Amino acid sequence: MHNAPPLTLNRKLSEVASNWAYTLMATNRRQHSTNGYGENLYWTSLTNPNPADVVRAWYNEISEYNWNYPSFSKQTGHFTQLVWKSTSELGVGVARRGDDIYVVCNYNPPGNIKNQFKKNVAFPNKKRRNQRD
Repeated sequence: MHNAPPLTLNRKLSEVASNWAYTLMATNRRQHSTNGYGENLYWTSLTNPNPADVVRAWYNEISEYNWNYPSFSKQTGHFTQLVWKSTSELGVGVARRGDDIYVVCNYNPPGNIKNQFKKNVAFPNKKRRNQRD
């Protein structure tokens, strides 16, 4: 939908993401790591999400994105990293304790780079979206 190429699942990035998910669970924190990769976090204790639920939560930030002023915002950072064109690799980690579920996705190269939003975050192509539905 955003003309970004498919991502390749990377074993090393998934290991990094898993380690961080377990660290967050063990310390009961919800904060980003400083591992140098792009990163999206998701936490819930109310539901048992499937992967589409997690991605949808990040993607729904699109409603807050300012297409007239493409730049970083805390309200849209998950969305912009998700569709960042220059990213090529993904790592996924999940940790669970009781009802608490922590999901970490790491991206390489990272997105959300200052002054690169216009070329990396494309307006959605509605025609392509409808073809997938």
